[in-house]
Amino acid sequence: MGRPIVLNSSGQAVQNYGDVSRETLERLQIYVDLVLKWQPAQNLIAPSTIPDIWTRHVADSLQTQWSYPEAKTWVDVGSGGGFPGVVTAILLAEDPGTHVHMIESNQRKAAFLRTALRETGSNGTVHAGRIESVAKEWQHGPVDAVSARALASLDLLFQLSEPFTAKGAKAVFHKGQDFQREVNEASARWHFDMIEKISLVDPESRMLLFSNICNRPE
Repeated sequence: MGRPIVLNSSGQAVQNYGDVSRETLERLQIYVDLVLKWQPAQNLIAPSTIPDIWTRHVADSLQTQWSYPEAKTWVDVGSGGGFPGVVTAILLAEDPGTHVHMIESNQRKAAFLRTALRETGSNGTVHAGRIESVAKEWQHGPVDAVSARALASLDLLFQLSEPFTAKGAKAVFHKGQDFQREVNEASARWHFDMIEKISLVDPESRMLLFSNICNRPE
């Protein structure tokens, strides 16, 4: 990477939540710089969260890959500005045989995601299209885990990720304080095994880890 990294409040915000290598921190800094550079034109994150980007977005997104550290191939649906897809790719950048697929329908955001992967030297592919279409026509091999953050209700996430979870992929979804209502509603249509983890960043939020997801019989 080349340039020195000073562990100021931004880097420290990440280190407070888990062990992150210096090389990973350098890549995260490059990514954050890109987000801030593209933000005025792309609105990649909510403007009110910019001052807290390292905790609110970066540290929060680290939890995705940490949820399934054994997963080699990821699909991040509705990737937007890359939280958590790009962060997952950065964490796996030095792990041979790993790959992060990101699905994003907005062409301009897809272009940003490709730039972020290239500039950080991370392994990933950006699929510019609707989630339903990309997933239905998937020809990129087996998937170990699916992720999403701030995208849709749990019921809809199960529908969108079904082409992958039906073949054995696990899923991890970030959810806010209303997560229990979403779990209850999804339970009416879906069977699943779930592990609930309190977010390291926000104690009112949850990382919901799912396996064995399938439709309930009518």
